[in-house]
Parts: sequence; structure tokens; C-alpha cells
Amino acid sequence: MKSSHIKIMAVTLALAIAATVAVSQTVKRVQMHGDGMFSGHMLHFFADYLSLSDAQQTQVKDILAKEKPTIEPLIQQMAQSHHQLREMVMSGGFDESKVRALASQQSGTAIELLVQRTRIESELVQVLTPEQKTKLTQFMDQHEQRFANHMKEEMQSQ
Repeated sequence: MKSSHIKIMAVTLALAIAATVAVSQTVKRVQMHGDGMFSGHMLHFFADYLSLSDAQQTQVKDILAKEKPTIEPLIQQMAQSHHQLREMVMSGGFDESKVRALASQQSGTAIELLVQRTRIESELVQVLTPEQKTKLTQFMDQHEQRFANHMKEEMQSQ
């Protein structure tokens, strides 16, 4: 029981870190492409990898369109605080209290982004057939294993 809680916490932490990094690195793409990661990339993945029917694709598009106004401000907040941190670094003036305040703000935004993204993904999974859910679970298991291996290699190289 404890082991499964630790695994869940580790995966959640990893996802939070990954979300923070991914958001900070993809904000520019999101702004340039308009639809961002919550329509183009996810829809493409769901449609191709899971062989979604036309009806399922329509449901997924509707969910993503409905949730876009919730996600966009969070992505903008992450981009803004990331930009402010970068400006501090580039100016050469390190102010620990400002960095801590921005880091605290950014972590709160990352948590909210993760909660909202998880809620949206939960809605999306409800569109899937049992076979598609199985295929998605297998994909996620493989992804988690690759991530764990990568982290292990990183720790060993240091």
C-alpha cells in the first residue's frame, strides 16, 4: 500500500515538474499556433495513436475548445513569471526575495495547471472505448518507465 502511494506521489511530482518545464518551453509555440498543446497536439495523438472515430474526435475537440479559456490564462501566467525570472538572471542583479516570490507564484500556477490538465485528461479518457483505454494505459506505463530510467541514468551520471 505504501509503495503504491509513493509511486503515485513520484509520478505526480514528475508530472508537475514536466508540466512546468513543458509549459515554460512551449508558451511561445502556443501563442504562435493559437490552439496550443490542448488541441492540436493532443487531438493528433488521440486521433492517430488511439484510432479515434469521427464522433470521438468531435467530442475531444469540443472538450478541448470548452477548456481552452481555463488553460490559456495559466499558460500566460507561467510565461510571464518565467520571463521575469529570466530578466532577473540577465540583469545580473539577484534578489532572493523577488526570486522566491516569483517561484512561489510559479509553483502555484503549475499546481493549478496540473490540476486543470488532469481534470481535462479525465474528461478525454471518458470518450475512449475499453480497448483504447487499455492502449493508452500501456503507452503511459511505457512512458513512465522511460522517465524512471532516464532519471536513474541522470542520478548515476552525477
